[in-house]
Order: sequence, then C-alpha cells, then structure tokens
Amino acid sequence: MKINNTRFYLIIALLSTALLGCGNSGLEIYVAPGGNDNAKGSKSNPIATLKRAAALARTKAGKVPVTIYLSGGYYRLTEPLELGISDGGTAEAPVRWEAMPGEKPIVSGGIPLRNWTREEEDLWSATLPKDFHGSFRSFYVNDKRAVRARFPDNDFLKVRKAGKDNRTNFFFEKDQIPKVENAKELELVFMHDWSITRIGVKSIDWKRNHLVAVDSIGGRLPFFNITNWGKHPRYFLENAREFCDNQGEWYCDFEERKIYYRPMPNDKISETEGVIPVATKLITIAGNQEKQVGFISFNGITFEHTGWQLPNKGYCGVQACMYDDRDKINRAWVPAAIELDHAKNCDFSNSIIRHTGGSGIWIRENCSDCEISESHIYDISGNGINIGEGNDRLINGVPWWKSAPDQVSGNNKISHSLIEDCGKQFYGAIGIWGGLISNTLIDHNEIRNLPYTGISIGWMWNPDPTPCRENAINANHIHHIMNKLSDGGGIYCLGLQPNSRITNNLIHDVTVNAGRAESNGMFLDEGITDLLVENNIVYNIARSPLRFHKAFQNTVQNNVLVCGNDIPPIRYNRTEEEDIIKIDNTVLSQSSDSDMEKLKVLVDKKVGEIGPGLDF
Repeated sequence: MKINNTRFYLIIALLSTALLGCGNSGLEIYVAPGGNDNAKGSKSNPIATLKRAAALARTKAGKVPVTIYLSGGYYRLTEPLELGISDGGTAEAPVRWEAMPGEKPIVSGGIPLRNWTREEEDLWSATLPKDFHGSFRSFYVNDKRAVRARFPDNDFLKVRKAGKDNRTNFFFEKDQIPKVENAKELELVFMHDWSITRIGVKSIDWKRNHLVAVDSIGGRLPFFNITNWGKHPRYFLENAREFCDNQGEWYCDFEERKIYYRPMPNDKISETEGVIPVATKLITIAGNQEKQVGFISFNGITFEHTGWQLPNKGYCGVQACMYDDRDKINRAWVPAAIELDHAKNCDFSNSIIRHTGGSGIWIRENCSDCEISESHIYDISGNGINIGEGNDRLINGVPWWKSAPDQVSGNNKISHSLIEDCGKQFYGAIGIWGGLISNTLIDHNEIRNLPYTGISIGWMWNPDPTPCRENAINANHIHHIMNKLSDGGGIYCLGLQPNSRITNNLIHDVTVNAGRAESNGMFLDEGITDLLVENNIVYNIARSPLRFHKAFQNTVQNNVLVCGNDIPPIRYNRTEEEDIIKIDNTVLSQSSDSDMEKLKVLVDKKVGEIGPGLDF
C-alpha cells in the first residue's frame, strides 16, 4: 500500500499535539509580597510582583489556561499594570488573576506613612518619605479617607454677590472667611446644580471681603456663571493649615515636607498608618482598533489608593465627572483606577475597589461582553463605574458614533454589586454611568449614599439616532442619593434609546433638594424616546417621583409612585403630557396612613424579588 508522506506526517503531528494537550492542564503562577522575581513562580517558590507575573503569563497566554494566584498582602504600584493583546487569552485558554483561597491580596497605588510625632495634644505630624516627590489631594489614615482641612467643617458658605464678570470672583459676608497666612494654597469648592468647580484661589481681600479665583468658576457653557442657579450659591474652602482644626482632618506643607493630622478619638500614635496615593491608575487592559484583548479576569482582589491632580486652572465640572480643562480644546474626564479599552470577555468579580482619587472602574471604548459582579465599590472620588464613552471622540474629524458606530461598547453587564459613597471629591459623580452604550444590563445592584445621581445612561441631549439602544436597568435598589446636588435622580436617562427599559427597581430617599431644579426618583431628560418604565416603586422623594424634560414618546406602566402633598406623580417640563403613555400605575399619598400600609406590603414584596441588601 502506498502512503502519502505529506498526509502521514500531518496525521502524526496532529496526534502528537492532541496527546500533549491532554496532559497539559495549563500554567499556574504564584505571587506573594515576600516572593522573589528571580524565582520560578511555583507555589513553594513564588515571585513578588504583578509585572513579573504578567511577563511569565505572556509566554503561554492564549495557548493554555493561565491562572495567576495572589497571596494575601500588599502589592504596591507607582504606575499601572498595563495588559495588552499579548496578555489576553481565549475562551478555551483564559487568563485568570485569582486570590489564593481564604486570602486577601490588595493592589495599592499608595506609599505607607508611619513614624508620627506629637506636635501638641491633638495634632500629629509626619515627614514625607524621601522617595516621594510631588503633591497629593487625598490622604488615608487607618484604612479610611481623612478629611482635607476645610472651612466650614460640615456646612457651606454662601456668596453675597458675584463680581462684575460673574465668572472669576465674588464678594462674601464680613468675617465669613477666617484669615489664612497663604490664600494661594486654598482650593475653592463651588456648587452648581448638578456639578461642582474645584479651583485654586488667586487672592482674598479681607478688607473688601472679595475672593478671586485663578480662572473662571464653572464650565465654558454660558449658563455656568456664578449666579445662574441662584443669587447666593454655596461654596466652601479647602487646604489651609488654619483649617486643620477638627478630628480626622489633615493638611500638608509640601515645602516643609510635613503632613499634619488631627487624630480621631481611637487613633494610637504608634499604630496609625497613613497612605499617600501616588499612582493615578492601577490596571489598564487595552487592545487596539484592529483587535480586542480578551478573556482576562480578576477575582477576589482589592484595588485601592489612587491619586489625581487637578488641571492647572482647576476642575470645572460639566456633568458626571466630565470637565472643561482650560488648557485643552476638548473636554476631559476624570480617570479611573481601572480602565479597559478595546476589550472583550474581561471580568471583575468578588472584587473591592476603594479609596480612589478619581473614578473607580471604566469599561470604556469598544468593549464587549465584559462584566463586573458581586463586587464592592466605595469611597470613590468620582464615578463608581463608567461604561462606554460620550459623544466627543473624533475619527478623522467626525464623531465616532457617526463614523464608526460599530465601536459602541455593548453586551456588558454590571450585577449583584454594592456601589456607595462615590463622588467624595467631585460631587457631580454618579454611581453607575453609561454613555452611548448598547445592550447593557445593570441588574440587581444596590446603590446608595451619593451626592448626585444613582444610575445614568445616555449622552445626547436630543433625539438624534446614535448607537445607544436596548439597555436595561433592572431590579436595582437605589436610595439615599442626591445628598448634595440637584437636577438628577435615582435614575437619569437622556437621548434616543430604542427598546431600552427601566424595570423592577426600588428607588427611595431622595430628600434633599438643594438647587434651582428639582430632584426626582427618575429624571428622564432631553430627547428621551422609546423608553419603557415598568414595575418600579418610587417613594420618599422630595419632589415628583418621575420627571420628563423635553421628552418624546415613552411608556410608564404598572409603577407605584408615592407623592407628598400637592406634588404630582409625574412632572412634565417642556414635554407634551400625551406623549407619555401611562398604563395601570398606582399613585399613593405620603400623608395617607392606609396608603403607607399598602406601600409597606409592596416594598416588602419588591425587596423579596430583588433580594436582601448586599453585605460586604
């Protein structure tokens, strides 16, 4: 019998490959803070750093399953771990970063600070580490965010009168601001309705009761002038040694290279650890326009301690942590500790993201089938979670959503997570923000204790067609939000969103209404069209449970809307009431005992459907 040599050798090669594959269970790499990067990365001989682990994983990534096990303890970074296409896996051979069973690895972008000296009975100081150069705006003590020295400690001041240009300066009441030695160190925190400005102070004239900022207060848009939202807007000041007068406050003299801290009652000078954040980001996962990076997951890992410096002329918030940078033409965004671009099938589960100087995590440009689940995201300076992008990015001078709509981030999921205490520095932040996104599911999360909105989807203030469509906000528990700003809600959506839906959510305790515009359970803003709002319960709201503004045809069906006296269940701002199709909704009154009994039964049932509160 004559054998075809080419075919024979091909069969032998395939059989050999199959046999080798059967005996190959994948690559395991072990990492421990006390390891050695010259080691092999075995369980008994671990390596020490994430960067070395990524390099070892890269040799097999995409060929066999790779698991990188992290032992408990701190992995300190001064710059992000950057993962690219060569670090990704496949469905059959994923790359997993895992906590060792029962252990708690922590990826930190901070430098520890100890060796406190008692300056006086209730004031301590510490010298900055020799290897630290620069400045910081956040400081953490004993695993909590310390308060940057501010005045007043817990309240706001109010502008007496705006200066002539209504942009750069204002007058304050006599003796309202205490004198400080160096006014140029101060940061002015100025409250607009749905955003804030953080900007340096150029000068204060205490004889004229006059404050001048280093640039314009508020964004470039004309309505961001000082008095647009009222004649006497709120503000406070940060970062003077004289303001460091309350327990838990800190101030740093960077010329003297010394930080001052007023201890809390239970702080012990020998056991207190401070952390200075130095890394802006901790993890980046990025493919490119031609290829997505995929199948990278992180499980059971804590990410913490990032810092972010303001632009030279200040942070002038526009909305949702987008701001006007006066040194640039285009608007910019507050960065996140973890950022993904051109990524697919990348997951973060059982994770903690906390103590950030910017936002938490951002599934950004052209990402698909990525998921954040069973995670706790808290103590975040900006947004908790970002999904997708806005409408500003250009491709050859044309907005991406027109020229390359296929680059929309879609089929991503945020589920069973607790997002709380976001917007710690940038009050216009949102718990979960989604821009122009598609087929996104935000499901079974608890979102609470925020200065502004809980969940937001959309980034187009008109009904122009975009790739934003078929998104679902389902079975989330959103409460105690809008605690500082106004003109938002538990859920905020805008723009044309075909086949999108807001269903089965429980929204309550939106009780502060600080600005000119009202705050609501849901605020459905400009251009909102083709949206289904169904089977939600909204109660204990300062104003109307639902508000539509410049909206078109939408359906509101089978919801429970609870109202205060003389407050309508739905507010129509420049919206034709007949465009909002209302079917079988129940309206209850907060002043009716029988209605409140009905509400209790309905809320208990809804909690049973959504599930109990999340406990991390």
